[in-house]
Amino acid sequence: MTPKQIMEHGLSEGEDTFAIATIVRTAGTTAAKPGAKALLRADGTILDGWLGGGCVKSAIKEATLRAYASGQPQFISVAPEEDLAEKGVRPGDAVDGIRFARNGCPSKGTVDIFIEPHLAEPDLLVFGNSPVAEKLTELAPQFGWAAAAAATDVVLPSRVDGRARYLVIATQGQGDLAALKTALGEASDYVAFVGSAKKFAFLSDKLVAAGTDVAQIADVHAPAGLKIGAVTPAEIALSILAELIQVKREILAQAAQNG
Repeated sequence: MTPKQIMEHGLSEGEDTFAIATIVRTAGTTAAKPGAKALLRADGTILDGWLGGGCVKSAIKEATLRAYASGQPQFISVAPEEDLAEKGVRPGDAVDGIRFARNGCPSKGTVDIFIEPHLAEPDLLVFGNSPVAEKLTELAPQFGWAAAAAATDVVLPSRVDGRARYLVIATQGQGDLAALKTALGEASDYVAFVGSAKKFAFLSDKLVAAGTDVAQIADVHAPAGLKIGAVTPAEIALSILAELIQVKREILAQAAQNG
């Protein structure tokens, strides 16, 4: 699947979520052959290419959804029931990285398919124009984050389907409370506050008094960042980025486990 074919469907690497499926092996009678590729959207339907039609459609859809949820490639083997029994596996079993599915078509062929997800870069909205905010916005794109500045007193841009959203409040004394109210009023995967635990506790009391849910406040990472002894703005930004990566990986690992 070429970049041109992907772009023809309005998709862009880093901006959109999609998957590319490739047939790597076949046995018996199959409609599609090794090397055949397809471009898949979020619901597992084929936008471009050919993988063999109805015999593999359901298995591809399920595998694509798992790939999106976990961020990990999927390898599936769609085979007739008697071949699965001969291998000692059942539909849905995963052995050595291969998940098996039943091919109920009369052709009785086997199709092995590799599905590679291309996930949209998660949105990172950074509140404030402090040195830490500037360094974080500068560093984040190098590690796969779509970083942008966020205003403290306006409604945030609508969340794009399929894209995770992470919020970091690095206002450092310039609109801290307003930024927290804005951030906690939005659905997000992560909210962090750059500042001391004492300062956050003071602001938390104000948030509670203003009617903010205590559970939402408790979910805020404060102080932001992993404890690496950071002192300079660049070091603090690096510690926050490390925590962002850690949280993102934990979310993907949990999704993979549930899948």
